[in-house]
Amino acid sequence: MNPNDSAAATLEAHILEHIPLARAMQVRVPRYASDEVEMTAPLAPNINDKGCAFGGSMVSLLTLAGWGLIELGLRAEQLACDIYVGDTHIRYQEPAWGGLRGVARFTEPGALAALVASLQARGKGHADVQCEIRGDPRAAAILTARFFARLRKPAGDPAQSPAA
Repeated sequence: MNPNDSAAATLEAHILEHIPLARAMQVRVPRYASDEVEMTAPLAPNINDKGCAFGGSMVSLLTLAGWGLIELGLRAEQLACDIYVGDTHIRYQEPAWGGLRGVARFTEPGALAALVASLQARGKGHADVQCEIRGDPRAAAILTARFFARLRKPAGDPAQSPAA
């Protein structure tokens, strides 16, 4: 099995176990490469009253894809981090009438390496991603987001307390 296939399967299992919304949306992670992750969800559990994809489902899938891209990149670097979505902007360009296919990529070449360097130097950092719901002929929705990451403290570390 390709290591990227294994990473995608592990991420999918993690998301479905820990994020109830992802289970309800029936999110899948069919593909991962070091610079791109793809997530899908069928239309039926993500439909709105007009018969197309619900905007909330689209933004949720894209947010998960962006988070997943960073999560997998940092796991590959053997860094245990907490990752949080910060600033986001979503543009809905056209209705999505079929199953959702979201793809996330870093906005800048070398973004993951810069994030890793920042985490190693300061224990925290950020990276920007662009995520799209594929449409026909153009993207149905585009999300740009900044994700923040910080190294996880070992359990029992006094710096882990809420006051820290």
